Amino acid sequence: MITLEDCIALCDLTEEEILAIAEHERLPEMAAVAYGQYLLSKKDGPKKICRMIVDDIRSGQRRNDRAHVQTLLHVLHHFLRSHPEAVPEIHPWTRVF
Repeated sequence: MITLEDCIALCDLTEEEILAIAEHERLPEMAAVAYGQYLLSKKDGPKKICRMIVDDIRSGQRRNDRAHVQTLLHVLHHFLRSHPEAVPEIHPWTRVF
């Protein structure tokens, strides 16, 4: 039987990136793996994943959940280093400050 860990290992995203997609889209983790891999195959998919993570960060800021925001900032940093095509021209998270 194939496990969630097996699917994540076959995906071009980390477990934390998958969890951010699952949080944003309110999907089970297994569905988030498939959706994330699908988005990576689309032209603007990586940018959409970036926006999802940024939206999750903003949501955490509104809830005053510092630990979750810090985790998501690390997720965003890793995602943008792994997928430079997703780097926005203007950093959307600076509008919050």
